[in-house]
Amino acid sequence: MVFRNITGIWGMKKLLYLCRQQQNQPNMNKKKIVVFTGAGVSAESGLSTFRDSDGLWENYSIEEVCTHEAIERNRELVIRFYNERRRNAMQAEPNAAHRAIADLQKYFDVEVITQNVDDLHERAGSKKVTHLHGELMKLRSSINETATVAIDGWEQKPDARHKDGSLLRPYIVFFGESVPNFEKAAAIASEADVFVVVGTSLAVYPAASLLQYVDEQVPIYVVDPGMPELGRYRTRVTHIREKASIGVPEVCQMLVNS
Repeated sequence: MVFRNITGIWGMKKLLYLCRQQQNQPNMNKKKIVVFTGAGVSAESGLSTFRDSDGLWENYSIEEVCTHEAIERNRELVIRFYNERRRNAMQAEPNAAHRAIADLQKYFDVEVITQNVDDLHERAGSKKVTHLHGELMKLRSSINETATVAIDGWEQKPDARHKDGSLLRPYIVFFGESVPNFEKAAAIASEADVFVVVGTSLAVYPAASLLQYVDEQVPIYVVDPGMPELGRYRTRVTHIREKASIGVPEVCQMLVNS
């Protein structure tokens, strides 16, 4: 399903009926758990992000490797940077948090929304994963953000081209670019019977605004050793102050036993 020209919270909620029509029949009677994950989940598998080290990612600033201007200015550096991130991700393994989320599928209809660009959720066994900020294991056309191709292995050649003739670039949502999957993610959040937030500071927008689309009666669980920006949602949140690999299995067991 493609969502177009939908704006605002009420516009997103109008998608609820359409989204439910897309659900698989075996899941129709299962409670829907939506899990929103961020950098803290990948970090425990040894993958760093811009959340670490004061905005540096492997000693590079956002401006050097994660903007449209950066790839125009120094294409080889940007391609090399993401080749290394892809190689690291391929060597990493899903941790206990990834596995616990995947195991929830035995009992619930589970959808994962992630800010992470690795494929550790998929490799742990999660079937329905929406990536907000792109995917390392894909490349995209330079002129069409929806024209993606899978990459075989970790290395992209700087001169590789899409079939539309444009140079391929990493399928990463650079800073300053729109988030193409946000409307889909907001619609998923609006369907949640339980909403779980893991390993994100809720400081990066528009992803952090997903809580606006969660129904007011829906319980929210937050797993993070710190204190995310919860604002007006704080009174309805159960906060587990643990790292993801400890707190997520704990929350999952709570949900299974409830």
